[in-house]
Amino acid sequence: MEEGNGLGGGTEAAAGEEDEPEVKKRRLLCVEFASVASCDAAVAQCYLAENDWEMERALNSYFEPPVDESALESRPETTLEPETYVDLTNEETTDSTSSKVNSSENAEQEDGSMFSFITWNIDGLDLNNLQERARGVCSYLTLYSPDVIFLQEVIPPYYRYLKKRASNYEIITGHEEGYFTAIMLKKSRVKLKNQEIIPFPSTKMMRNLLCVNVSVSGNELCLMTSHLESTRGHAKERMNQLKIVLKKIQEAPESATVIFAGDTNLRDQEVTKCGGLPNNILDVWEFLGNPKHCQYTWDTQMNSNLGIAATCKFRFDRIFFRAAAEEGHIIPRSLDLLGLEKLDCGRFPSDHWGLLCNLDVIL
Repeated sequence: MEEGNGLGGGTEAAAGEEDEPEVKKRRLLCVEFASVASCDAAVAQCYLAENDWEMERALNSYFEPPVDESALESRPETTLEPETYVDLTNEETTDSTSSKVNSSENAEQEDGSMFSFITWNIDGLDLNNLQERARGVCSYLTLYSPDVIFLQEVIPPYYRYLKKRASNYEIITGHEEGYFTAIMLKKSRVKLKNQEIIPFPSTKMMRNLLCVNVSVSGNELCLMTSHLESTRGHAKERMNQLKIVLKKIQEAPESATVIFAGDTNLRDQEVTKCGGLPNNILDVWEFLGNPKHCQYTWDTQMNSNLGIAATCKFRFDRIFFRAAAEEGHIIPRSLDLLGLEKLDCGRFPSDHWGLLCNLDVIL
């Protein structure tokens, strides 16, 4: 979830009102909690007060009890038919998008000449229709069977659901509580070497940078994902986090191809203010010629999940690419949006579109 949560000046006191320092601190905590949880300030105050004004405890309390396993598997066992779940280990699918699969791409993936990944903010914070939306996301993962999956806004029950349904993927997470990022690696193709979590020291929203080093078809890759600070009011922190990401990309071994993919919440002017991307780091969307069909990954005109009347279009979800020193081994080929079809519940799998990226592997 991103913009449009109604947190404006209404949460601030009248201009002439001066509060005690502790009261001011608590009111800021309420604003931050409401921003993360997409709830109103009154709900935020309730959860914070019940948890001694400790942000992480309060968020855990907010997210965990209402959902737990029942949020994803809520119907009684006697009425829940096995086929209503999407099994990521099953290559067959009845999803309406199945006709879009290109058999030649599947063949290229099998022979190692293509590498593919999906990045998607799956909006686990929205508990409405969570079970059906989770199945919707999984149907795309099953359909395209990417080598790597980068996810943002994962919550614990969603993670457990993925572990259960995606046994052919190894899942590495950036956190264990509240909400977090995850990287999923196809066991048959991607070999994990090591992993690392880089903290964002000033984050107010439990954000960090998740990194894994892997090998694919003899190529060394450094894979990274993050969910940079949300909302317009946190632009300064978001830009600081971008600088940390770019620094980490630059520090990766020259022998490795580096791919960062995630929900950056970035506006173009913020990238410019940071000095732009270094010369050796590509924005894949720009590298592929700014394709219009996948320019906006958060589009309230097309995506009605948040019920925002205003039209807001942003390229929040971005992919950064740094080639290995010996150029030409892995080259971005194509980029497409996922999740554009409404589910039976009348909603999309997420308020974000997913991104499917295919890359050529030069053998």
